[in-house]
Amino acid sequence: MEGIILRALSGFYDVMTDPAAELVRCRARGKFRHQGISPLVGDRVEITLLENQTGMVDKILPRKNFFQRPAVANMDQMIIIASKAIPETDPFLIDRVISLAEKRSCEPVIVVNKCDLKPGDELAELYRRCGFTALTVSAETGQGVEELRQAIAGKVNVFTGNSGVGKSSLLNRLEPGFHIRTGEISQALGRGRHTTRHIELYRLSNGAVIADTPGFSSFDSDQGEAVKKEELAETFREFRPYLGDCRFVGCAHVKEKGCAVRKAVKAGEIPQSRHDSYVRLYEQAKEYKQWEHKA
Repeated sequence: MEGIILRALSGFYDVMTDPAAELVRCRARGKFRHQGISPLVGDRVEITLLENQTGMVDKILPRKNFFQRPAVANMDQMIIIASKAIPETDPFLIDRVISLAEKRSCEPVIVVNKCDLKPGDELAELYRRCGFTALTVSAETGQGVEELRQAIAGKVNVFTGNSGVGKSSLLNRLEPGFHIRTGEISQALGRGRHTTRHIELYRLSNGAVIADTPGFSSFDSDQGEAVKKEELAETFREFRPYLGDCRFVGCAHVKEKGCAVRKAVKAGEIPQSRHDSYVRLYEQAKEYKQWEHKA
């Protein structure tokens, strides 16, 4: 029978075969380990039901996309939660996640939370200028939550963001019945304590499906999922109108003369911070070996 993996924890996979039925707790067959493949939350799978009502994952059906960190598959949207309050999100982390999402054909949505503590309008506007949906919200007061609810309705969404920005609090505000555990902010460290220890899909009453994930500090160190330097510029959507206009073929858009992208940055048509992130990612990508990249 077919189903969707809703939860993965310690080698067990909870599979939904019917929304009205109990989840089937499964193990994956050994062949996946030998093939270097792991089932992911969001995977559509074929399973065999065993006599004790547990199951075995026999086959992973073709994926729309997948990510290593967070370990999810078949996502429609990447909801990137950021904050201008403590802990303040480094825009480079946002841009790196956006780049990965764009490479995987997963639509990025930027959500600046905690706007009751410190306004996030300037940060949100920066990403709107680049062609993204960007919202300012407050899990505490409910400001902007209805707009977020509409943005995720009917889609499969993965929530991610640096620890402490309020991912679980937002999910609780979107669907109070879930009561996902939240953590306190460590004032000494300026970051949140991890409260999401595993990845799980939650179904909301508006038809949205959400994956709540651990903080995305993992993105900063996961070299294996970096975008290749030759493909990086295409993952910055505001660069695309200028990519064919550079003086030299194969322009890296870093410091070359006659670069249309750099000209657009100087003219204010592309935000300087986005180009800074691009250059930083490009320099990192040059250091990666070909085998380190995952398709």
